[in-house]
Amino acid sequence: MTQKKKKSQIAIEWIETYLIVPEGRLVGQPIKLAPAQKQWLRDLYDSPTRTFILSIPRKNGKTSFCAMILLMHLVGPFAEPNASLYSVANSRDQAAILFNLANKMVRQSVSLARYVRAVPSSKRLECDELGTVYQALSRDVSTSFGLSPTLVVVDELGQTRGPRNELFESMQTATAAQENPLTLIISTQAPTDADLLSVLIDDAQTKKDPTTKLVLYSAPESMDAFSLDAIKAANPLFGYTMNKAEVMKMADAAKRMPSRESSYRNLVLNQRINLQNPFVSKVAWKACAGEPDDEVFRNHVVYLGLDLSQRNDLTALVAIAQDDDGVWHVICEFFAPAMGLEERIERDRAPYDLWAKQGILTLTPGAIVDFATVAQRLTYWCENYPVGKIFFDRWRIDQLKGELTKLDAELPLVAFGQGFKSMSPALETLEAIIIEKRMKHGGNPILNMCAVNATVQADPAGNRKLVKSKATGRIDGMIALTMAVGGSQTEAATWANDDEFDNYISAPLVLSA
Repeated sequence: MTQKKKKSQIAIEWIETYLIVPEGRLVGQPIKLAPAQKQWLRDLYDSPTRTFILSIPRKNGKTSFCAMILLMHLVGPFAEPNASLYSVANSRDQAAILFNLANKMVRQSVSLARYVRAVPSSKRLECDELGTVYQALSRDVSTSFGLSPTLVVVDELGQTRGPRNELFESMQTATAAQENPLTLIISTQAPTDADLLSVLIDDAQTKKDPTTKLVLYSAPESMDAFSLDAIKAANPLFGYTMNKAEVMKMADAAKRMPSRESSYRNLVLNQRINLQNPFVSKVAWKACAGEPDDEVFRNHVVYLGLDLSQRNDLTALVAIAQDDDGVWHVICEFFAPAMGLEERIERDRAPYDLWAKQGILTLTPGAIVDFATVAQRLTYWCENYPVGKIFFDRWRIDQLKGELTKLDAELPLVAFGQGFKSMSPALETLEAIIIEKRMKHGGNPILNMCAVNATVQADPAGNRKLVKSKATGRIDGMIALTMAVGGSQTEAATWANDDEFDNYISAPLVLSA
């Protein structure tokens, strides 16, 4: 008697018979599943499953695996007449990725292309003969109510912050109309325990619901995060779809640059770790706490970074100068309004009153920072030190210029953009300076606070800028330091020779008529 094939074996044979590699170095060749992918199919299909969670790092063939599942239920061995299939993602672009890959698989396969029709404008694949339809949806759609899916593929649910996702919840509710619905969730882990994917994973680990299956690949935190063993533990397709050399380069970069470690741990090792990257580690920052030398500021070009405050926050003025050994010396001045000080101490959990008594923080009269005081300090710096440029954020600069006009001072002010384009190269330079211990910031406690609160945000192209790690965290000092360092790199080549510099530092401040 012939033994009945398991569903996973049917799936494996169908995929390797009818599906073609849609892109990459093996494009056009029949798909050959990796051992791990075959095991996922066994876990998914060989026992009753309503929800299947596969949490793996990026570049492990996640999107391809999703596309295979969709096509098996659209036109393959598990297709049900008139079935509706959906994939959901957080953005239109993310939703389009899965649709485009599934469509490429259809077009590459002579067998499937005869039966499946694509409607790119609505991200749909249709099989008229079976009446089955697949459509990619995103959180941008106006509504998903009224749908009745038999299969829902949830792409990168780990990008959802917090415990709720309206589109996911509505699709889960909609599957209740089906006798054997299936939800497939494939994603890198979310950053925190409170995020939706983490809640689902933690619940699945209790095994209270036998129809919810969990396959989780993550490097144990006890392992050396940068070792080959840790990478292999987290990446089941390491050496299949992943480029070994590129992954090891990422590990090396994360090891050298602390601001990239959190991202590396989450995206490559699939560890549940906050992607709000601290810009600099405490160890690296403390190693640069040497005392700055005033003589360096008097005999070398000085660059100032100025971050003006909002209504009742800190204003930061940071001066930097590089000595003959290439070490950057840093002096900071901070300003805050005297009125409302107690409320800000409570809000920011910072001893502003103590810092004011120590002379580290200048309190100005009133409820907002007195820009006349800031203007006087800028003028002092330009009168007593060879200031090359003052780099500033445009926020409220017109008010400061008004105070400078009252002083008849024309200062070398240069606007510094706060977006990714301007900030990213400045951060790269500052990061290198800190890692190489080529800085002496004196351990200023307010600048220390700003360094702790400063985290990194990246755009899709990998450009970075500083953001707060929490709503009340002050980072003004680090913004000012970044502008001074970044601006210094664009101005360093302006001194043609030593005589030109000597003439500059001996010249008086230019005052307006």
